[in-house]
Amino acid sequence: MTRVAANEMRKDFAEALNRVAYTGERIIIHRRGRDAAVLVPIEDLALIEAAEDKADIAAAKKAKAEKGANVPLDKAKKNTKL
Repeated sequence: MTRVAANEMRKDFAEALNRVAYTGERIIIHRRGRDAAVLVPIEDLALIEAAEDKADIAAAKKAKAEKGANVPLDKAKKNTKL
């Protein structure tokens, strides 16, 4: 994965966006020496969201089995560790 400073990203955003969109590259954006964000292809985002949904469903099923009642999704999410 490539690391790019935020000030450099501002200058070359269009190029970075093209690299991510067309080659699937992932770019970590950092500022003041600390990682702040990641620019990822849309396909990667779909995978991340699918994994989160799967974890949410598993947590809800577990909570329901333990308590024998329906559990609101927000409550199940709070108790889920990824």
